[in-house]
Amino acid sequence: MSTRKTYSVPHDTCVYAIGDIHGELGPLARLVAMVRRDTSRAERRVLVFLGDYVDRGLQSREVIEFLLGDPAPGFETVFLKGNHEAWVLAFLDDAGVARQWLAAGGQGTLLSYGVSLPPGPRNADCLEAVRVSFAEALPDAHRDFLNGLATLHVEGGYAFVHAGVRPGTPLAAQREEDLLWGVDGFMEDPGNHGKIIVHGHAFAPEPVVARNRIGIDTGAYVTGRLTCLVLEGTARRFLST
Repeated sequence: MSTRKTYSVPHDTCVYAIGDIHGELGPLARLVAMVRRDTSRAERRVLVFLGDYVDRGLQSREVIEFLLGDPAPGFETVFLKGNHEAWVLAFLDDAGVARQWLAAGGQGTLLSYGVSLPPGPRNADCLEAVRVSFAEALPDAHRDFLNGLATLHVEGGYAFVHAGVRPGTPLAAQREEDLLWGVDGFMEDPGNHGKIIVHGHAFAPEPVVARNRIGIDTGAYVTGRLTCLVLEGTARRFLST
């Protein structure tokens, strides 16, 4: 008879993982306050953000500023990169990605930094001018934050990524593109990934708990609900706004 493997985080550690924020400062501030008040007595407390801090909502700048201000003193913090941070970085280098990025909510980020899209046709010259204005408006500390984001974090039996992993590929060999954007079939794949994969990226009204993954993107920019997965020992629980 087969037995189901039990997954845990390291001894005397409590891990808090927060899903996609998307420019929503209010839910973020409330959820971090809940994390700070949490009853865990673990000696080591780790706060992992799964990426997508920017776009869609109108407070991308404020979200990054909040995160840079050490919002949870005494916690170890891990900031992962989402596909929307990848879009911002790509736009800073090349206005050619603007139309795709703007269609996915990039205008909210521009507005939060005081950059408006001019009326009329958005030709290449117009979009290049917007790119230059955004690059000038982006504080160095925010650019450094975006450039310094990790793509994978592991705690015991759990691996934290933004979007998912490529099934059948060891964690150490995963491509950044797959970790940030996801892979067709990941959500349905029943296989063992070596760790329980904790991810955001795929919006669902409630956290999704499967045998090999836990999804915690609850669509804060639509629902106002930002979710945190709490892992301590072999136990799992959730906090949410």
